[in-house]
Amino acid sequence: MFKLILRNTLRHRLRTTLTILGMAIAILSFGLLRTVVDAWYAGVEGAAADRLVTRNAISLIFRLPLAYLNKIQTIDGIKKVTYGFWFGGVYIDEKNFFPQFAVELPTYLDIYSEFVVDPEQRQVLVKERNACVAGRKLAQRFGWKLGDIITLKGTIFPGDWELVLRAIYDGVEETTDETRFFFHWDYVNETMKKNFPTVANQVGWFISQVEDIERAPLIAAQIDATFANSLAETLTESEKAFQMGFVSMTKAIIMAIQVVSYVVIAIILIVLANTMAMTARERQEEHAVLKTLGFQGRHLVTLIAGESVAIAFLGGLAGIIAIFPAAHFFRTALGNYFRIFNVSDETLAICLLIALVVGVVAAIFPAWRAARVPIAEGLRRIG
Repeated sequence: MFKLILRNTLRHRLRTTLTILGMAIAILSFGLLRTVVDAWYAGVEGAAADRLVTRNAISLIFRLPLAYLNKIQTIDGIKKVTYGFWFGGVYIDEKNFFPQFAVELPTYLDIYSEFVVDPEQRQVLVKERNACVAGRKLAQRFGWKLGDIITLKGTIFPGDWELVLRAIYDGVEETTDETRFFFHWDYVNETMKKNFPTVANQVGWFISQVEDIERAPLIAAQIDATFANSLAETLTESEKAFQMGFVSMTKAIIMAIQVVSYVVIAIILIVLANTMAMTARERQEEHAVLKTLGFQGRHLVTLIAGESVAIAFLGGLAGIIAIFPAAHFFRTALGNYFRIFNVSDETLAICLLIALVVGVVAAIFPAWRAARVPIAEGLRRIG
């Protein structure tokens, strides 16, 4: 049976090649689209369960007084607290976008242990007023070296801000974001005190590290209760929920991408089913001859399903192999938007499973019909 399946698969080589190519493109498209969705959720997946984010209850664009820090620190169950805000500067050109944060660096690096900084570099980073730290991928992107002066043109905070690169951090895992940029909150706040005193001593959010993960919801409620009825009420949520809030803003786009990925699979299923139906119809006489030689309906089902699965499997395998160079291209070309663009093992397994399922489903009707056609009807066109 295997020999017959192999010969049938290779009989019409052009048709088989084109079908395999179509299957490969479909699997490649599905794998890339799924990886895009995974990249969109990368921040959510990378969130730590022991971190809480406290922001203004109205919106993230409204700031909180730095004075809240002391009250948050006194709440039972909180291990450490840090703070910061989104800086939003421009480096040389607006196209050179990357995440920039002014934070309280010593405590921030303690809480975010996934950002690994060399001890010697960290010592200089913490002490120097205008020092900054960048992720490994970000430094490689712009060719930065330790000691380089990086000038950011402020959009939210006016002026040209000169920063000295004193440290480069590495991620603990492959999925850790290495494209972020951090510098001292104090450096910005000192300037705000002189030029814009009304916005000084304010932060965008507080990040608390809790001692007991199970108590995190209670601690979050206690933080918000502390600042209830104040001029700046707070909303405290887990880091995962905080990140999910950004993702939910683009939920419609994500759903559209997911729908398109399944439409691509549906199309290739129809194409493969049509190919197998055409093949079964062309070999109707051969199937009748096989029946006269003693082959049963199950044998014909095996022949047709085996050929369909073989074509789908080869196409799926080719598509999976093509995902890696395609993902590398996307990672290079769209690194500004997808800071983490890694093809997961789960995506590869799903792609292979889909290829096999498409092969089986596409063969159902042609195999069923071939098994039921009477010998006389199959032989009537012979001679």
